[in-house]
Amino acid sequence: MRNKITQIVAAGLLLFAFAACESFLDTESFTKKNTSNFPTTEDEAEQMITGIYATMNDLMRDPEAHPFMIFDIASDDRLGGGSTSNKGSQSMDRLLNNKISWLESLWEARYAGIYRANNALETLDNIEVWSDEKNKSRLQAETHFLRAFFYLDLIQIFGEVPLKLSTEPENLPKSSAEEVYAQIGYDLEQAITLFPADPFPQYGNGHASKWSAEALMARVFLFYTGFYNKSSLPVAGGGEITKQEVIAYLEDCIKNSGHSLVSDQRNLWPYTNIYTGKDYQYVIDNGLVWEGDNSKETLFAMKFANSGENGYFNRIVEFYGMRLSGASCFPFVPQGYSNGPVNTTLWNDWDNDPDYAGDYRRTGSICDGAVEIPDYVGDNGKEVEKTRLWAKKYLGAGAYEGSNLIQTFGYFYGGENNRQRGLNNDLILIRLADVYLMHSELTETNTYLNKVRQRANLDPVAYSLEAIKKERRYELCFEGLRWNDLRRWGDVQEIVANQEGVDITNRGVPSKFTFGSFDYMERYNATGGGFWKIPDSQVTLSEGVLEQNPGWDDAYTFDSLPYYSN
Repeated sequence: MRNKITQIVAAGLLLFAFAACESFLDTESFTKKNTSNFPTTEDEAEQMITGIYATMNDLMRDPEAHPFMIFDIASDDRLGGGSTSNKGSQSMDRLLNNKISWLESLWEARYAGIYRANNALETLDNIEVWSDEKNKSRLQAETHFLRAFFYLDLIQIFGEVPLKLSTEPENLPKSSAEEVYAQIGYDLEQAITLFPADPFPQYGNGHASKWSAEALMARVFLFYTGFYNKSSLPVAGGGEITKQEVIAYLEDCIKNSGHSLVSDQRNLWPYTNIYTGKDYQYVIDNGLVWEGDNSKETLFAMKFANSGENGYFNRIVEFYGMRLSGASCFPFVPQGYSNGPVNTTLWNDWDNDPDYAGDYRRTGSICDGAVEIPDYVGDNGKEVEKTRLWAKKYLGAGAYEGSNLIQTFGYFYGGENNRQRGLNNDLILIRLADVYLMHSELTETNTYLNKVRQRANLDPVAYSLEAIKKERRYELCFEGLRWNDLRRWGDVQEIVANQEGVDITNRGVPSKFTFGSFDYMERYNATGGGFWKIPDSQVTLSEGVLEQNPGWDDAYTFDSLPYYSN
């Protein structure tokens, strides 16, 4: 019998994803773990599910291929920025291809996770004795949740993708959007059913839960029905999930999850930690106290260890960090690459909206360089599309130990005093404020919309879709949600309206932002509504079975910024 790696090479498609998981799947091996002898114990089952989560960290080595960063920068509220060498972020902002086989690591990591999830679902029954059947149910639920999460990233980035539901090597064509979303709906339905109803924090730090599955179901439903103009979400094997069912899931989450809003939204973000906050005047003036990673508001987040071993630190924070940073831009000390400068339009829209007068979240979410760090210069020899506005939520934060400036506050929690490896704060993927706003949008009521506003010390407003749109933009800015919100609402033209002509500086020279010589909305429509290029290598390996997405001829490979010739 041939080794499965050989089979997968022959199959071509998903080569890298499958090969990454083969170490315990050689069915002829009597010394390695394989499908006939792993898992056999509950501990091994836990290890197997941990391996699925680990693929999420694997992708963090390449933040310019991470869905969070793509969704964040592709929206209107960040520009590409960086330097002329940061073509990844500039490509995200313009819906262009960065390089040959760009997003390969995303494709590999998500299909590696799917492969491991498929293997888990095929082999968990190997374990004959469980200390508690509840543990088996939980592990099955986590597996279904993660497979759904991975497929959602793939289909929102690439559109139609191969639907791989077993560990058998296959060279598969794309499945329709309906089929992929039906599988996502099925997996989330299974997860919701199988998860124990353990409230926060009983279900375990760093784990998915019944509540995150219910919240993700709502996110999937809103995107699928909005983007594809449908009234319900299909379920693989038959049936559908209706709006009323999704509302019931959200109400269960709100009432029974044990999650609640933190007292002040700013307390979610690392700059409010006690080691940084004692010397950060903004925190002192506003009486802020970090409610920490693992907060009661967070339903699902990426976790990072107190060691940068294997590249498992929060590199998205690194890429958003300021260039040539240091004491002059305290507390945002860890040096980065200045990707994703905040669009001035967001800053001004927020300030000029009478419904948001005095909203503390504006300065809590955005650092105005002229006011907060006037002595910070940056790197005028390299920085492009600079606005002198930075997103505070995911900037690294340093701290003082006596008179010694520590690179990142993570040092005080057992991490390294290192501008990269010390970046160990959570990347929040789902939080309760989002659940509240999704509930208001689906029910067309203002109760939970106004709970979010009340926390920001804002007066109540009547329900309207416009009110929801504004609240999601301000409450959830820089959290990787805006791009897909614009797509599902049919509001992508706001990207052009809000970015074209914005004042920027390029290498210290005043300029105006422009997408370049092409029409952005024509580009968006040519890609079928904002779907990215499938990695070239995957198309080649499939020997014609996997077709490239429309709109991705060589003319739309990023060459250089329109302000410069290459």
